[in-house]
Amino acid sequence: MKFGIIGAGATGLAAAYDLSSKGHKVKIYEAADFIGGHASTFQVAGSELEKGYHHWFTNDTDIISLMAEIGLEETIKWFPSSVGTFQDGEIYKFLSPFDLMKYKPLGVIDRIKMGISSLQIRYIKEWQKLESISAKEWLIRNTNIKIYAAFWEPMLRGKFGEENHDKISMAWIWGKMTTRFASRKNIFTKEVLGYPNGSFSHFFGQLAKTCELNSAEIFLSTQIKRIRGSNSGEVLMTIGPQEKEEAFDAVISSTPSHVFNRLAEGLSNEYRSKLLNVKYMAAVLIILVLEYPLSDVYWLNIADRSIPFIGLIEHTNLVGSERYGNTHIVYLSNYLSEDHELYKMDGSELFDSYLPHLKKINPDFTVEWVKEYHHHKIPNAQPVVDTNYGKNIPAHQTGIQNLYLANTSQVYPQDRGTNYSVAMGRKMAHLALSNLKNK
Repeated sequence: MKFGIIGAGATGLAAAYDLSSKGHKVKIYEAADFIGGHASTFQVAGSELEKGYHHWFTNDTDIISLMAEIGLEETIKWFPSSVGTFQDGEIYKFLSPFDLMKYKPLGVIDRIKMGISSLQIRYIKEWQKLESISAKEWLIRNTNIKIYAAFWEPMLRGKFGEENHDKISMAWIWGKMTTRFASRKNIFTKEVLGYPNGSFSHFFGQLAKTCELNSAEIFLSTQIKRIRGSNSGEVLMTIGPQEKEEAFDAVISSTPSHVFNRLAEGLSNEYRSKLLNVKYMAAVLIILVLEYPLSDVYWLNIADRSIPFIGLIEHTNLVGSERYGNTHIVYLSNYLSEDHELYKMDGSELFDSYLPHLKKINPDFTVEWVKEYHHHKIPNAQPVVDTNYGKNIPAHQTGIQNLYLANTSQVYPQDRGTNYSVAMGRKMAHLALSNLKNK
């Protein structure tokens, strides 16, 4: 059988791998000139580095299994992580439950309440009961407004913006926290995170090579112009600048929902409504290559909202600086709507606006530490997971026979990531094959 796949990220390549491994003809179309999607890489200090920070948790079993299948399991290295929060001019580390008792922005009683609420979230089994409750409502009810304002609200504002932060479902917080809890053996041990030798590009390169050895074809810099069904059950795609139409037994699209809405003809009004209901935030990164480390923490949440970025992820505090010529790699992270003033800035403007705030985090910092910096924007990076989100997710089966949608907006209640994208791609390959065999 013949399959068309739109997108050469984790979802598209995983689906292509399974289908091509079974002897089916597969064609993958990618609008960009690179593979890897949101986990694509670029060159820093002679090594590949992700444009947006990435790692794996110990419970990311789908992508770990796929790594093993393509002979890369031994390239995954596991590192103890370190997490902190910057507030009131100080870095507070959260390496164990006892560190919460040192969090000065809250009084002792409030620190205890916050710790109890975290354990409460850990042991919630029926997350569906959280879908209709906003994180703001649940967290204030189960702690208090002071705890929410000091710790949770800055994170939600930074992640989802001023207009969305108070509408985010508590199910999203549950998904985020349970993933992190699962990467610890117990609450008293350090979180352990995985990262592959050779960066994520090694994984995507090997996966693409395996697909091609199975006779799959990958077309980069190739846009799909239109998708439509047919009476025979074949799916027709109009491809590239020549707008050649080609027929496939089934098509799997990993495009963002609003892009799929534009491409696909014949969708029902109800399905289109769900597609257009999905809102996204863009990830905006300034990546610093520094002569000296900025902190001794890998993942630093910025709770001080006078600072214009929400996260400081010091990659080399996880994997070591020797991979990058003993330089230190720091991601300054933001999630922004595309009409935000920071989103519209070019790299030099954004770097200049961030620069004064780095001295707040490390008083010794000077601009002379910066050997180089890079600016990346990743559109459609974070779906806005508001209350009752699960009821409004567009289905994988689009209503057009043999046409499937598989994108990050459909990862729920877990937060999107390469592991869940791989799982979804393989699930779609199985579903498409099953439906064709049963017709």
